[in-house]
Amino acid sequence: MSTANLFRLVLLAAIWGASYLFMRIAAPVLGPAVLIEYRVVFAALFLAVIALLTKKPLHWKRHWKHYVILGFFNSALPFLLFAWSARTLSASVLAVLNATAPMWGALIGAVWQRQMVSPRVLVGIALGTAGVALLVGFDHVSSRDGAGLAIAAALFASFNYGIASTYAKAAPAVEPFANAHGSMWTAALMVLPSLLFFPAPGEPTTGIMAAAIALGVLCSGVAYLLYYGLIRDVGATSALTVTFISPLFGILWGALFLHEVVGWYTVAGAAIVIAGTVLVTGYRPGFGGKANLA
Repeated sequence: MSTANLFRLVLLAAIWGASYLFMRIAAPVLGPAVLIEYRVVFAALFLAVIALLTKKPLHWKRHWKHYVILGFFNSALPFLLFAWSARTLSASVLAVLNATAPMWGALIGAVWQRQMVSPRVLVGIALGTAGVALLVGFDHVSSRDGAGLAIAAALFASFNYGIASTYAKAAPAVEPFANAHGSMWTAALMVLPSLLFFPAPGEPTTGIMAAAIALGVLCSGVAYLLYYGLIRDVGATSALTVTFISPLFGILWGALFLHEVVGWYTVAGAAIVIAGTVLVTGYRPGFGGKANLA
């Protein structure tokens, strides 16, 4: 991998890691529904501009069902769940919980294909479970009111990413940019009804709105462009190493900007979860291993 592509990979991990920071900042004020509606609308508008400039059609009539499924399982529902959890959990904990998505994907894929899970994958899942247990067991946020439900919601969000990745493997072949663009519009429509049940609990400041815009344009729109560009230039296997790096940035940004405590359990839990993810995905640098991106 060239220096330029390595820089793009690290930049992408830093951007996706920042999504937990922005949710932690904005969710307590805007609420999960308003924040995520902002996120998917801003992302859809940004990607629409790119689509117009690059003349990339969506072919709505042919692929609308596909966009609906992706929009629900890969965006609308998990985004809402993570934003709901962000009112209680730290950015560090959210980042590590999100890293369990490939493990859910491996389990769902095995059930879907009616195949036995390999011993390597079982060890990876066991490690991931142990890492999450270590993190939430020692982190002080687990003692907050509602932390248990927030942790369950974040894990269920990752579970939905696993459903989306399993579906995508058997879905009709659609250009990757169109997947991102089309699913953002369908997600925007699906999140709309939730605004009736989760209105914004506070008045947004300029900083809160900046976080919401960054979450949509930067963490969804720009990140998708970087990700698919890396797939084109270095291949899917190398591009998906971002799965192992982004949780580290989630922890870093939380510590730097929100003054979150990074204890030994944070580092150890994240390392164990990442090790489990590597085993589950079967990633081996330079050997064409497969990985799933949350």
